[in-house]
Amino acid sequence: MSEDIIKIKGTKSGLRLTFAKDVAFEDIEKDILDKFHSGSGFFVRGTEIFVPEGTLPAEQMERLRKLFHQHGLMFRTEKRIEQHTPAFNPHTPAYPPVQFHNIQAPVQAHSPSGNEELQQMLVINRTLRGGQEITTKSSVLICGNVNPGAQIIAGGSIDIRGTCRGMVHAGAYGDKKAFIIADRLMPTQIRIANLIARSPDTPEETGKAERASVKDGAIVIESIER
Repeated sequence: MSEDIIKIKGTKSGLRLTFAKDVAFEDIEKDILDKFHSGSGFFVRGTEIFVPEGTLPAEQMERLRKLFHQHGLMFRTEKRIEQHTPAFNPHTPAYPPVQFHNIQAPVQAHSPSGNEELQQMLVINRTLRGGQEITTKSSVLICGNVNPGAQIIAGGSIDIRGTCRGMVHAGAYGDKKAFIIADRLMPTQIRIANLIARSPDTPEETGKAERASVKDGAIVIESIER
């Protein structure tokens, strides 16, 4: 079944689904069941699923609600889809919106102090191949590698549980407190807020994870213990 039948977009609240035009409801239903049975990470228990109101007849929307409920997901209808795109920092280049698939639901991470607002985190449970892009206002956790030609732009921090060889941009809205962590940090380009750096041509092998952060107005990379 074509992956274009259902388009999935991650939001701060969950996942938003849109359907291809002129597709039979039976094909939509089958595609959803295929994703459940494949174990590909499209739908995680407890995730909220949003579908724009009026997308399907009421009877079919009710069938979807029951289907997602049976698999431990919460089905919601949206009265409207937000189209607002916040402006980037004047010194930060703009990036086009992108679509991505096989994502886990956004989760919340508590701040150490307990006094700050909860931080949103988008979890990507796969390797990013060359040409794939992730753009989000939240922080990102990648459970896999970021291959050359892949790109991540995050409003918060970026944590890669693997090797990073792509382009990574944390704090894309101007947050210089954002950081980037990877088991092996070998990016083609690394950015934090409006600062840009490159990894060394011959990086030192320490066997430890590495963290990039802003110190004294420059991006500094240092070894850390996970």
